[in-house]
Amino acid sequence: MKNIIDESGLLAISTRLQRLSDQLRKDGQLIYKAYGIDFEPKWFPVIYTLHHKSPLSVMDISMEIGYTHPSTISLLKELEKLKLIESKRDKKDDRKRLIQLTTKGKDLVNQIEPIWKVMVAALETLTATTNNIMKAIDEVENNMKQQGFYNRAEQIKQGY
Repeated sequence: MKNIIDESGLLAISTRLQRLSDQLRKDGQLIYKAYGIDFEPKWFPVIYTLHHKSPLSVMDISMEIGYTHPSTISLLKELEKLKLIESKRDKKDDRKRLIQLTTKGKDLVNQIEPIWKVMVAALETLTATTNNIMKAIDEVENNMKQQGFYNRAEQIKQGY
């Protein structure tokens, strides 16, 4: 049985995507826990990014993961407190901090990489649908880069 949010169609797209995201994060946390790994899914974008591109400035990390600067800083503070990342001054620009994984962070990634492979395989089965969700997300994100939701609504409002 569909609920009112499901029935509301596109009006509830943000709510439905949030609901899907929450469930994926919750299940992701259960997967990590099942493997005996203390890892929060919210850490994934920073840890994964620094694993592949390091060191990076706070602004570069923010751009890579698509989070606001304040959200990125909050996440970085949490990871630094856990000693998974560390910062050092940029030799070229003393005002700039460069962030990288610590040895503890790198060890954690080594433990998690096999789990990520399992997660990708499970997600492939979950998303093996007629309509490819990742392609649809890419298309919508590209559309939003061209003209955002707010601007589109304003343009439509002008037509009324």
